[in-house]
Amino acid sequence: MSGGVDSSVAASLLVKEGYCPIHEKISAEHIKEAREKFPDAPVLVHPECTEAVSLAADHVLSTGGMVKFAKESAADTIVVGTEIGLLHRLEKESPNKRLIKLFPEALCPTMKLHTLEKIVTSLETMGPTVVIPEAVRVQAEAAVARMLG
Repeated sequence: MSGGVDSSVAASLLVKEGYCPIHEKISAEHIKEAREKFPDAPVLVHPECTEAVSLAADHVLSTGGMVKFAKESAADTIVVGTEIGLLHRLEKESPNKRLIKLFPEALCPTMKLHTLEKIVTSLETMGPTVVIPEAVRVQAEAAVARMLG
């Protein structure tokens, strides 16, 4: 089984090739068009984008990596290829940068289901409870450590 999932855990999972439908819509053609309009701007894309998009971009970065790049980069203009909700945070944390949406239609309705009210309720009730088998937790923790490392 790919991804290093323990076979005893894998037996209880329904594994499907996954993808993000929003990141899947971002194309290498979008990058080509952005480079024509903003030739000096670095192009950042999220790792959930397709391989073709990742290869065409200047940097493939996590959300946190994009925030850090925007803060630290000498570039005045940065093209950002990910769910457009991140642009609000980037604009707030890097107000001196011109941030260009690589794909303005990259709005994820699933992400918009999360609200501050739902987060508050979850914290107040400490629910719902999600039980994760230890073997899965250890593998997930290793993946997050690699991503943040």
